[in-house]
Amino acid sequence: MIIIFCFVDKITKKGILKNLNDKNTDVKIFKKLDSTNEFLKKNATENTATGTVVIALSQTKGRGRYNRKFFSPKGSGIYMSIFLKPTLEAEKSVLITAAAAVAVSEACEALGSRETKIKWVNDVLIDDKKVCGILTEGSIDLRSGKFQNAIVGIGVNVYRPRNDFAGEIKNIADAVFERKQSNLKNELIAEIINRFMRYYSEIEDKTFIETYRKKSAVIGKNITVLKGEKMLEAVVVDIDENCRLQVEYGNKKREFLSSGEISIRL
Repeated sequence: MIIIFCFVDKITKKGILKNLNDKNTDVKIFKKLDSTNEFLKKNATENTATGTVVIALSQTKGRGRYNRKFFSPKGSGIYMSIFLKPTLEAEKSVLITAAAAVAVSEACEALGSRETKIKWVNDVLIDDKKVCGILTEGSIDLRSGKFQNAIVGIGVNVYRPRNDFAGEIKNIADAVFERKQSNLKNELIAEIINRFMRYYSEIEDKTFIETYRKKSAVIGKNITVLKGEKMLEAVVVDIDENCRLQVEYGNKKREFLSSGEISIRL
């Protein structure tokens, strides 16, 4: 007799809420969107609650920082955005991204993934390959310099796509899990949200920064700093309490870099 195990890992509202700490969370699931961030930008109102979650089973225009494409095929990943109403100054938006990165990293490991690392500022890696990208966007009050609202988009490669990663991303992307498991995506979504919302509730205390630092994939590494048209070689010395990257150049000069200024390459 042959026994065939069929693992069902379908994203459902019921499956997510079952594992959420806040059972009143507004969770919206769509078969396909251009982008979960864009959906919230267009459809959020004054009555949209903090913590509202929008999930797409696939995205046609998923994107990351600098408008880079984020591959979002059906069935293999988690593509979601969380709506927020932070009281932070806009310049501190990196803290939201960092909190989300720690939440994803910890959630993956809690459910049995291999060790995860965080590439400053918004990528989660496994074995030096990207398994998650995070994009925080917001609407700013120009008079106060504070957020009117913010949206944190999280894309996780839970499994490898049916035809694997292709093209230019084949050598830089990976999946968190090698084999499908029943209800794993619902559990992972809930675990990420639970952890992120806890960190978000204490964002000014920066309780997650030490974990962010410990999980850093760049501290002590040689990097290339991209500043506009300039490419500068440096060594990463540390990450400070405001999630700025401290680097040292070849001339021994040190500098703190903010995420809005530069991009880095390991």
